[in-house]
Amino acid sequence: MELHRYGAAKGTSLPRSKPLDQGVSPASIVDFIKRIEEDELELHSLMIVRNGHVVSEGWWTPYRSEDSHLLNSLSKSFTSTAIGFAVQEGLLSLEDTVISFFPELTTSAIKENMASLRVRHLLSMSTGHAVDTTPAMQQSDDWAKAFLEIPIVHEPGTYFLYNTGATYMLSAILTQATGEKLLDYLQPRLFEPLGMSGIASISCPKGIHAGGFGMSAKTEDIAKLGLLYLQKGWWNGQRILPERWVIEATASHLSNGSDPDSDWAQGYGFQFWRCRHGAYRGDGAFGQFCVVLPEQNAVVAMTGGVMEMQSVLNALWDCLLPGMAAGDPTEGANRQQRELEPLLRSLSYPVPVLRAGSPEARNWDGKRYKASLNEAGITAISFRFGEDIFLFQYQDDNGLHSVRIGNGEWSENRICLAGECLKAKVAGTWRKKNKLEVIVRFVETPFCDKWTCHFVNDSVKVSAERNVWVMPGLSSNALLPELTGYRYADRDMWIGNGLGREEPPSP
Repeated sequence: MELHRYGAAKGTSLPRSKPLDQGVSPASIVDFIKRIEEDELELHSLMIVRNGHVVSEGWWTPYRSEDSHLLNSLSKSFTSTAIGFAVQEGLLSLEDTVISFFPELTTSAIKENMASLRVRHLLSMSTGHAVDTTPAMQQSDDWAKAFLEIPIVHEPGTYFLYNTGATYMLSAILTQATGEKLLDYLQPRLFEPLGMSGIASISCPKGIHAGGFGMSAKTEDIAKLGLLYLQKGWWNGQRILPERWVIEATASHLSNGSDPDSDWAQGYGFQFWRCRHGAYRGDGAFGQFCVVLPEQNAVVAMTGGVMEMQSVLNALWDCLLPGMAAGDPTEGANRQQRELEPLLRSLSYPVPVLRAGSPEARNWDGKRYKASLNEAGITAISFRFGEDIFLFQYQDDNGLHSVRIGNGEWSENRICLAGECLKAKVAGTWRKKNKLEVIVRFVETPFCDKWTCHFVNDSVKVSAERNVWVMPGLSSNALLPELTGYRYADRDMWIGNGLGREEPPSP
C-alpha cells in the first residue's frame, strides 16, 4: 500500500545539547542502554529531550533517523490532538453525541446507551463496550456503521475498556465535522508549525484515516509531539494547542486498574496513559513510546520491536530517571560523557555473514521449486548462490520478486507480500550445510522476521518466525507463509540480475 506522506517540506530539528549541560547524567543514559541490551529488549531508536534540547539520540543499525516508523496505537495521541484543535475551533464539543455526526446511519434500532455515547467517552476509552469493536468493524466496508450497530453493555463513562474502534470514530467524526481527513486537518495545525515531515496513515475502506493505528512518523517527530504537551501547548513562543486541552487530555478520567507497579493501571486520559512518577505517555504495540515527564521537564521518544513494554518503562524509571535528579553532576561525569558518545554511535543489531557458504549450495543454485498451496499466493520459489549475488526469488500473481540477501552487510530491499510492500534490510547465514537463515528487518515497522530455508534432496521447506506476535487486521502485518517447494524435474528458475521483476516461464 502506497501512503501519502504529510508534513513540512523539510523537517526542522530540535536544538541539540550535551546531557551535562541540561542536568542529565551521561552515566544514567549508558546504564539505560546497557539494561535494554542486557534484557534483550529490541529498541530501534531512542531520543531524550530535556529543557527543550535533545541531549541523547541513537538508532540501532540498520534503523535510521530519516526513516518513519509504524506507530501502532501511538497514533491515538495524534488523533486526540486533532480533536483538541477541533474543540478549540468550535467545530465540535466533548459533549456532542456520536450519533449526531452520522444521521444517515442512525435508525430506530439504536439503543439507549449508544444514543447517549459522547465524544468525551470515545476519547477516554469509556464507551461501555464489553469488547474491542475493531475486529467486528474490520469485517465491514463501513466501519462507522458497524461500530454503531455493536451493543454497548455498560453505561458510557462508567467502564474502561481499551477500544481502538473508539479512536477510529474520533477520526470519522473529525472528517464529518471538518470535511477533511485526519492528517489533512493536522497538516497546517501541527505538522507544519512543528516541522514534522513524512507522516503517513492507513485508511478504512471509505478512505477515512484509521485514527487508532496505522500512522508512521520519525522518532524526532514523536519527541516533538511530547514536547508540545510538556510545554502546555506552546511552541517557539506561539500558542499551538489550548492549555486546557493539554491538562484534560493528560489527566486520568477513569480508573483502569489497581496494580501499583503497572504503568497500564495508573489511569487513562484522552488517548494518553498515565504513568508512575507523575509521567504520562502515548504508546503503541511493540515498543513505540512518547513518554512525557513534567517533573523532570523531559520527553523520551522510542521505537522498537518489543513484547515486554513494561520492562522498557521499568528500565527508564530505574536507570534514566535518577540521572535527572537535581544536584551537581556526579564525579567523573566528563568521562561518562566520553563513554556515552561512542556507545550511541555503535548501536546496532548483528548482521549475519554467509562466510564461505555451504558446499552443497551449487546443488540448489538456480533450481526452481513449485510451492505448496499458501495464503500469500506464492506459486514458485528459487535461490541464487553466486560469488557476489545471493537471491531468494518467489513468484505470485504480481510476477517475480527478488530478495537480495546481504553477506556481512544489510542489503536494502522492497518486499511485497499479500499486497503489502515494505522496505526491508536483509542478510543471511548458513546454520548448517543445508539450512539457510535469512534475517529480514522491516525497518519502518516493529517487525523482524527470520526465514529458515531447509534443503532436503529435491525439496525445500521455508518457514518464518517474527520477533513479535502478528496482530490480525493491522497494517504492515504480512508474514511469509510456511512453504514447501518441490523441484521441477526439467526446469531451472529464471535468474535475471535480481534488480527488477522479469516475467518467469509459466509453471
